[in-house]
Amino acid sequence: MTIRALFSAISFAEIAKALKLTFRHMRVKEVTLQYPREKLTLPDTHRGALGLLCYEDGVERCVGCDLCEAACPSHCIKVVSGERQENGMLRRIATEFYIDMTKCVFCGFCVEACPVNALGMTKLYEYSTPNKRSLIFDKPKLYEVGEKYHGEAKAYLVAHNQEKADEQASRYRYRFPSFTKSNDVPVL
Repeated sequence: MTIRALFSAISFAEIAKALKLTFRHMRVKEVTLQYPREKLTLPDTHRGALGLLCYEDGVERCVGCDLCEAACPSHCIKVVSGERQENGMLRRIATEFYIDMTKCVFCGFCVEACPVNALGMTKLYEYSTPNKRSLIFDKPKLYEVGEKYHGEAKAYLVAHNQEKADEQASRYRYRFPSFTKSNDVPVL
């Protein structure tokens, strides 16, 4: 045994190194959030729970085109379309809309596929429940989430360049062309 090895064994050099490391980390700022009391500030591009959006006057944006259902890679969206007579015109709507949040992978493809920006991702991530069936969001629940987190959903659409934040964008409303009975040519 060499003198250096004997000295390090007697002086407990490993313990001194460990204590030095411990004391150095005691002066470092904490990075852990105390979760229930402290919340993380999430960016506008965060992909949380989905919500259905309405126009400013309360009219539903969703036209029941089923593009979100087709774009979903996990097949967690189910849309049932129908038609409603409105002001003498036939308007297409989504009569039923379901999203199974247990299957959702939060990819955002459904939001990108929507031609009328009726879907928006919110910053809602706290929706745990003991009953798995309550995580199947139906149309009223999706509109409730969309109404409660409307600002976050709009910020998500603006952050992903799907909608503009100016006054002109708020006046824009997508309408399907109406057809005349005489020659079935779209009238804009």
